[in-house]
Amino acid sequence: MIEKAFYGSKKYWAWIVFLFILLGTCFHFYLIQFSEGLTITGMSRNVSWGLYIAQFTYLVGVAASAVMLVIPYYLHHYKAFSRMMILGEFMAIAAVTMCMLFIFVDLGQPMRVMNVLLYPQLHSVMFWDMTVLGGYLVLNLLIGFTTLEAERKAAPPPGWVKPLIYLSVLWAISIHTVTAFLYAGLPGRPYWMSAIMAARFLAGAFCSGPAILLLLVFLAQRFVKYRVGEESIKALAKIVAYAMSANVFFLLLEVFTAFYSRIPDEMNPFKYLFAGLDGHTALRVRAVLRPGLGIASLAILIPPQSRNNTKLLTVALIALVVSTWIDKGFSLIAAGFVPNPFGRITEYLPTFPEIMIALGVYTVGLLILTVLWKVAISVKEKTAA
Repeated sequence: MIEKAFYGSKKYWAWIVFLFILLGTCFHFYLIQFSEGLTITGMSRNVSWGLYIAQFTYLVGVAASAVMLVIPYYLHHYKAFSRMMILGEFMAIAAVTMCMLFIFVDLGQPMRVMNVLLYPQLHSVMFWDMTVLGGYLVLNLLIGFTTLEAERKAAPPPGWVKPLIYLSVLWAISIHTVTAFLYAGLPGRPYWMSAIMAARFLAGAFCSGPAILLLLVFLAQRFVKYRVGEESIKALAKIVAYAMSANVFFLLLEVFTAFYSRIPDEMNPFKYLFAGLDGHTALRVRAVLRPGLGIASLAILIPPQSRNNTKLLTVALIALVVSTWIDKGFSLIAAGFVPNPFGRITEYLPTFPEIMIALGVYTVGLLILTVLWKVAISVKEKTAA
């Protein structure tokens, strides 16, 4: 099936060439980081995690969101997702690959990643995070390509696939739960040490991932004849609305707990994000933008009339993705380090090389996603014909 990726229109090949040129440009900055170290980034002794780990955290949620299609389709036999199912699984493959690459570039010395394999520690959350991510990647590769090959041959999938599908549901939840434990298990960081951190992560994943999938589907439908069906779009948009509502509710619980308790260590990260702290206001504009966009997206997603309008839905999905990215893709890291356990404030902003390296990882993900979706859509169109 993979040979279908080598046949396409001029627009398809122009897109592939563009991605390779962009990847080469970004790889140049990674070589600089490889040579000079993480000093070229905005990270420091006080802020040891930055843009790379933030993107890793966000993309774990995008990968886990495939379960929002798997559960209705396989467990409840909701066949409207049949034409979108494989797209979600292949998006999860691209997202997990990017997660691993962001860890890779964050290490500075990439050979250090071998320490996790050579000296595994069962009490290490990072070891378990690597294990569940690797397992989830293998599961999606096996399930995705096996079911697609069966469809190409007009035959039912082999029986051994179904147990893997049920396993993938639990596995998808585990990858973001373990990632949440990476944060919640650090007692010196009050902003992260929350009992509902995993629940917040999952709620954010279950709204942002399907939202990104829908936006990519809308974009793909502008260039190919493949259609996923109005019913599946409406159903997934409804799931996004419920998940975003839960995401906002969990955030409000954190805000209430912090400010009702009046504990300074709990309040300071929120004060830093939304109002500034001791004159430090580098993230205030971005942080204030987050709830505004989140509320705007809910205002469109909750009423069925606006949610079922494709143009309004697109606006709502974009606002939701930007809002959740600001939350988990940047603010989560920055607020966790401000102030540090000694009460000192060290602000963090990514440098240009850091942004270009992150863009390079996203480019790899887009390349993988383009190739996989090209294969999937080609097979689907041929079987439909």
